[in-house]
Amino acid sequence: MLDFLLQVVLFVIVITVHEFFHAFAADRLGDPTPSLKGRLSLNPLVHLDPIGTILIFLAGFGWGKPVPFDPYNLKHPKKDSAVISFAGPLSNIIMAVLASIILRLILSLPALNTSFFFPEVLNAFIRLNILLAIFNLIPVHPLDGFKVVAGLLPHKYYDDWLTLERYGIIFLVLLIFPFFGKAPIFTIINPLMNLFLSILIPSQLGGLI
Repeated sequence: MLDFLLQVVLFVIVITVHEFFHAFAADRLGDPTPSLKGRLSLNPLVHLDPIGTILIFLAGFGWGKPVPFDPYNLKHPKKDSAVISFAGPLSNIIMAVLASIILRLILSLPALNTSFFFPEVLNAFIRLNILLAIFNLIPVHPLDGFKVVAGLLPHKYYDDWLTLERYGIIFLVLLIFPFFGKAPIFTIINPLMNLFLSILIPSQLGGLI
């Protein structure tokens, strides 16, 4: 029960910061929409998506409530939309790196390394952040990666890419549906997770999933 409650707390923190970074990036790039919608906030209640929250416990991944922004308020709609979309996963990467630094500091100092509880919490925090960063960067609408790729594509391919938006939910369902007992999405996520965790988590805690 304690592990479950800890997972809930960590998920709320990670999702809140992730969505706040989306809102902050949009606001800094000139779009007041997130602020007007009450999303430029670190209040978790405005960022949690019911389905995305449930999935993190049932399937091991999930998402927050998408932050609305208006491309017409941006100076460079194509590029700025990609920056706003990337801001969320970037926040997860930043949090994972900071947690890794703190974790290594705790493990290296006997005076701080008095309990295995805090290293385990940081371990779980790093894993959750990396999981959400990788998952959200998959280029399927409505995940962040879809708009990130759109911003990187040459203009001649941009409109064609956006036509795939209408099929995003279908692609996402196919990715997360557990065919033969395992969701195909983990074929994408697991190798990348192992790569990042081997770098961020000290070997004594186990850097692989």
